[in-house]
Amino acid sequence: MTPLSSTESALAARRPARLLLLVLDPEHDIIPLLTLGNALVARQDGLCLLTEVLTVPPDESLAEQAGAVRARREALSAELAQQPQGHSRVKTAVRVARDLWQGVWETVAQEAIDQVLLVWHKHPKQLQELFHGALAMPPCDVIAVRPGEQRTDQNAWYDLQRILLPIRASPHAVLAQRIAAFLAAAHHGHITHLHVREVGEDEGILKQFHDSLQQLPSVTRSITAVGEVVETIVGESKQHDAVVLGAPTRTLETERWTGTMLDAVGMATRRTLVVVKQRVDAAPIDEQQENIIPALLDQMRAEEAAAAARPRRPTVARVVNKWFAENTFHSAEFADLDRMLRLKEAQGVTISLALPALNEEKTVGNVIRTVKGALMDDVPLLDEVVLIDSNSVDYTREIAQDLGVPVHIHQEILKERCGERRGKGEALWKSLHVVSGDIIVWIDTDIKNIHPRFVYGVLGPLLKERRVQYAKGFYRRPLQQGDKLVEAGGGRVTELTARPLLNLLFPELSGLIQPLSGEYAGRREALEQVPFFIGYGVETGLLIDLFERYDLNAIAQSDLLERVHHNQPLPSLSKMSFTIMQVVLSRLEARHGIRMDDKFIPTMNTIGYQPGGYHLEALELVEEERPPM
Repeated sequence: MTPLSSTESALAARRPARLLLLVLDPEHDIIPLLTLGNALVARQDGLCLLTEVLTVPPDESLAEQAGAVRARREALSAELAQQPQGHSRVKTAVRVARDLWQGVWETVAQEAIDQVLLVWHKHPKQLQELFHGALAMPPCDVIAVRPGEQRTDQNAWYDLQRILLPIRASPHAVLAQRIAAFLAAAHHGHITHLHVREVGEDEGILKQFHDSLQQLPSVTRSITAVGEVVETIVGESKQHDAVVLGAPTRTLETERWTGTMLDAVGMATRRTLVVVKQRVDAAPIDEQQENIIPALLDQMRAEEAAAAARPRRPTVARVVNKWFAENTFHSAEFADLDRMLRLKEAQGVTISLALPALNEEKTVGNVIRTVKGALMDDVPLLDEVVLIDSNSVDYTREIAQDLGVPVHIHQEILKERCGERRGKGEALWKSLHVVSGDIIVWIDTDIKNIHPRFVYGVLGPLLKERRVQYAKGFYRRPLQQGDKLVEAGGGRVTELTARPLLNLLFPELSGLIQPLSGEYAGRREALEQVPFFIGYGVETGLLIDLFERYDLNAIAQSDLLERVHHNQPLPSLSKMSFTIMQVVLSRLEARHGIRMDDKFIPTMNTIGYQPGGYHLEALELVEEERPPM
């Protein structure tokens, strides 16, 4: 690859570019999007997000599209894996929306996208109508590519070497120059500048700008012609592989659209047409450009129009349904461990698995052998596995040590500085001090049907989606009754306490299928910013606090199929419910301005049974919390 010139370096000297590759036609778009997308971001050390938006009719629920989203997600990933050249800079995403462009602009905002790239297979006049409509005032730069007739061979997309760049005084001229330069550099090609001066037109206004563009080494030819603009461009295009043009604009004086040239050139040329449009609020790159290129719209008028076009704040129901469709994953999506390893290596992250345990000698050995063997010895997806023991009185610690796993007693971690508390949440909080990974996975050690999916299923969403900070597992939970398993009989506290409370007081979290599941993963940078409740309320507290600190799209859930474990008796479940209610009510102040924790009576009267009667037993159940690590 040729080195960047000083001018190219200045154009690219920004944060790494983020390019959304919009899939409108899955059968034909993938190759050109990947080829052109990589060409545009490679020079800027950027990232491509290969994105498909599923539009859902008003009479259908967004949440019901979770299966369709998963299918398309898997299809895009499979397409990506089949490409002959590496695409380490490309991620995939599938979104749902009532309208295509609503889904696109929401993704642009969520992912901090700089540019949208799309391939247009329809009639050229419809492309111009698109720029007059949905793309009239885009929140980011837009690049639309109309394939030429010579693009019938998919491999031809790797051979855009001769690029024609007509020079026009428009708000999109500098963006057109940047795109042309990056395409030419990626394909070791060259640019021909074409300035067509109509009869009687003064060319002085363009001369200074035209001269500045000659600094790029990729410009090997410059033509100034006098004549009819469209005919000249079409004639010159026959000697080139692609033509780069600015999109139609609207003048301040007449409020009318210009750009009939796009329509005419699109109809006449058979070459690939690249049409660029700069975002509405884009500031001039330098004073010289500001003096030469006229403003697209008055800033106040643009802001007013954008505000008028902005959709109203979505309802909670729509937010939850959309989240459920887009952020519900399946562990099978991440079963290709080699692909998971490549994702990990591309991001340069380390991953730790922390196993909280208390008297789990019957299951802990099988848990460690299964996950360590598959995810550390066979495929080095995990960098460390650590047991966080809560003072077990059986052989839990000895079994883990015999299997080569470091063991820490949570009561001894940070004991001098923080003291010691009992509870699973305390063990999780202190595990942050012990493990070193950028991503931390926790799974329970009482799982009888352990499988590596309990780890990679919750890890996958974080490796696949950078916006995800925290991922929880869900599953079917059979209930053990004697020697029999009752299908879907487990999860009693979830269904009778946690989910009803969240629906009522934190409805955005109502899409979580199992908010209390013991299998989850999170990014250290997020987990260290939130407090941890020390007991059974830890899962509920993490969900609420991470949601409030980030947003709903920072949370994901993954189907782990089925989980078989030791079920708690009803009196223990009652205590769990009591502490979970404390957690939810304690968070009402931030949400609703209601302070409840100073009104708690942290004593729970449990019912005891004895021959001939009943008695009350008062238990002190205070759900304390540790500050952010």
